[in-house]
Amino acid sequence: MCRTLWRFALFCQFIGMSLGAANADIPLAVEDILTDQGRYRFELSGTYSNSDQTGLFAGEPLLLQTGPTSFVLIPTQIGQVQNNADTLVGSLGLRYGLSARTEITSRASYLFTESRQMSGMGFNSQSDSYIADAWLGVSHQFKTDDTTPAILGFGELALYENRGSDSSNLKSTLIGLTAYKAIDPVVFAVTAAYRASASRHENGANVKPGAIWTISPTVIFAANDRVSLSTAFQWTARLADSVNGQFQFARRTQTSLVLGVGYGLQEGSSINLSLKTNTSGGQGADLRLSWLQTL
Repeated sequence: MCRTLWRFALFCQFIGMSLGAANADIPLAVEDILTDQGRYRFELSGTYSNSDQTGLFAGEPLLLQTGPTSFVLIPTQIGQVQNNADTLVGSLGLRYGLSARTEITSRASYLFTESRQMSGMGFNSQSDSYIADAWLGVSHQFKTDDTTPAILGFGELALYENRGSDSSNLKSTLIGLTAYKAIDPVVFAVTAAYRASASRHENGANVKPGAIWTISPTVIFAANDRVSLSTAFQWTARLADSVNGQFQFARRTQTSLVLGVGYGLQEGSSINLSLKTNTSGGQGADLRLSWLQTL
């Protein structure tokens, strides 16, 4: 299998993982996974989510996944009986190759959401838009793929977060590891990530968002020198938020199926489309389209 194929197939299925990429590909050599030393990689992506809920709600924020390990929290209202919502998040990311094994990552996201509620009080709709977050991180290749799987570690710090009420700075971190093994033309990978958040003030209250865990085994198949296909199973656990020391809801877990396809436009440029649908623990689906360009 040619080097270009793996550079594309693995990078499209894996690099988006980071943090933003958590916010998708994996090559056979470290220089294919990470940005070449002294060079840049530019990523533009859009994520669309639709959710439909019926019942009584306690204002628990919804999670919108914008990358394999990156999430945006969407606020909800209290006392909704039936709610249908559309959300679109645009993300802009930039990566820089610091060395052959290390790259610096950055990304920012802008969110637009529109929700429609029906209750005993009648019909109501509302929309909102704002800068959702900005992150700075680092990825490092600890081990290459040889007789044992390759190991890639990553970490991110939230420079800015907005949960729809008040904003905060330097309050959340993300760390994770990815292991992968390439057996031409298939790559087996697993990514585990943990996101923790410190307390912050929102609407006059002391709020501490719950931690988020994700584990995602993935199988990537390089169909030819331009097209790659991926299938992943994702397990997510989210601990309860607390407001003034009181937990607002119970710990939540969910499992999801993520299907992806990548296409290489030309050397150094590719697009990737993925669909995530919940198989338990939630409703709705997320559709993500991203374009990656090496500068």
